[in-house]
Amino acid sequence: MAVQPAASVSDDEPASDGFQFPGAWYTQSTPVFLSGNEAALLRGGDELFPAMVRAIEQALHEVWLATYIFHDDPASEAVAKALIAAARRGVRVRVVVDGFGSSHSLTTVKRWFGDKGVDLAVFRPLTRWWNWLQPGQLRRLHQKLCVVDGTRAFVGGINVIDDRNDLHHGFSDAPRLDFAVALHGPVVAPIEQTVRAVWTRATFGRDWRKETLQLARSAEPVRAARKLLRRMHLLPATPPPLADDTPVVAAFVVRDNLRQRRTIERCMIDAIRMANVRVQLVTPYFYPGRSFRRALIKAARRGVQVRLLLQGKLDYRLAGLAARVMYDELLTAGVEVYEYIPAFLHAKAAVADDEWATVGSSNVDPLSLLLNLEANIVVRNTGFAAALSEELDQAMAVSSRILVAPLRTGLGAMLGRGLVAWLAHWYLRLAGSSEKY
Repeated sequence: MAVQPAASVSDDEPASDGFQFPGAWYTQSTPVFLSGNEAALLRGGDELFPAMVRAIEQALHEVWLATYIFHDDPASEAVAKALIAAARRGVRVRVVVDGFGSSHSLTTVKRWFGDKGVDLAVFRPLTRWWNWLQPGQLRRLHQKLCVVDGTRAFVGGINVIDDRNDLHHGFSDAPRLDFAVALHGPVVAPIEQTVRAVWTRATFGRDWRKETLQLARSAEPVRAARKLLRRMHLLPATPPPLADDTPVVAAFVVRDNLRQRRTIERCMIDAIRMANVRVQLVTPYFYPGRSFRRALIKAARRGVQVRLLLQGKLDYRLAGLAARVMYDELLTAGVEVYEYIPAFLHAKAAVADDEWATVGSSNVDPLSLLLNLEANIVVRNTGFAAALSEELDQAMAVSSRILVAPLRTGLGAMLGRGLVAWLAHWYLRLAGSSEKY
């Protein structure tokens, strides 16, 4: 499923070429598209982990890895062994995991790395009950990123855990549906800067706001950075149309609590608004805000084929209810809704028309769009978009299409929507978010 560019980036060419100021990309609240990349779509850990292990085995200088879950099953242990082997041959290896997401396996992971040379940091640890009383504990590290030698990166929604292993339901025969992207080229630079910033926050207790402010200020004022980016042709007013034989154009986008608060959400809404033919969206947790919902509905009403792939096999019943209270409004507008039933669904991806696609860690719900640290890669390339679209078509073909909303208009729908809205409102307030959703 690899998408090869016509003019690929060589291994000895620096991935940060064009980034004269390290934080220049971060000064933009919209995606900064960089050309000259390679991108390969990876399905599940069965494809991601061997690719990551090969890259780590070839590492010469350093490896950075950030993940919500680093589990202790055999698939995770294979990644851990590759990291340990790299550290033993002198490569600097730094891993940061989320304190909540990795709480079940943290003792084992600490023992694995121990004195093996791998530096492990825990983002917002929950080792004591009073940790829950500290501000911001509901805002978690949800990114899944790996960078090797500043030249190769992996971005997606896949945690370091076996595809067939669910923390709440145990092992299953079928792997969960999930995606990641292997990247090589200039777009690796902002990915590495992001992992470094998360590491700094986790290890030294610095606030993400301070770290990203430092990155932004290193590029001089925002206005000057924009002029610089335009001179380097990294920030066109309108990204040029792409042909199949051009290098892959990609943008790395994050969600944080400073300048990039709504970047992921807005770039997805913009893609939906600009779509003329089709929109495909897959996410396990779906409770969009007004703007996102209206974009989907308006696209469907103007004749765009809008297809949503959501959970059919639920891991959290409340998450399923949150999505299903939206069904009647979406179906009435002409949006196609499918529920994935062969296995658990964990993929977060979208395709708009023939050349825009995104894969990452961000769900379409308030936790991802307003609270957690998230990261997506946006690719503008016909070959990549076609590969992802084909994967989603195949997944929808084995899914159940919803023709009648489980909660139709009436008292049940009103109560369901009211309950979900009330819970979402107070969860956001408890987490310290005051933004409209």
